[in-house]
Amino acid sequence: MANLTVTLTESVTLNGSVRGSTNQLTITGIEHVMERIVTIPFDADTTVLLAKSTVATSDGAIDIQDTKYIRITNLDSTNSVTLSLQIDVAENDNAAAESCSILLEAGKTFMLGTPHDSVAVLDSSATIVTTLHDLESILVDSFTNAVKLEVFVAGA
Repeated sequence: MANLTVTLTESVTLNGSVRGSTNQLTITGIEHVMERIVTIPFDADTTVLLAKSTVATSDGAIDIQDTKYIRITNLDSTNSVTLSLQIDVAENDNAAAESCSILLEAGKTFMLGTPHDSVAVLDSSATIVTTLHDLESILVDSFTNAVKLEVFVAGA
């Protein structure tokens, strides 16, 4: 087993003063990683991550219980993409029943810890949802341009 160290640093100089911080997180018990660069073709939704409780039933799936860290970075210098978090409300490894879309601008990064009980949406009111569901998959739409993404996943 190994430790995954994640370091985030922000630094900006305003009026001659340096602002920002560095934060470091160590995630223990890492036994496997998946790292890949994916080209998202223009005008085609592309699945970049699939999470299942039984990975043997779905080619390329990550284990929903064992995954501890997910990062998706938009490697494009100009174009944004939309990440669609597909949510398995029933938590039964079937198709997603809800989704949440997030704009990932050029050069920016999206990070998530475990996909298990990690996301939910509620469209009937603007209140905090505390009953979270499993992430079933992440789809990406690159609009009218092909865009490269880096996907990194670490788990036990």
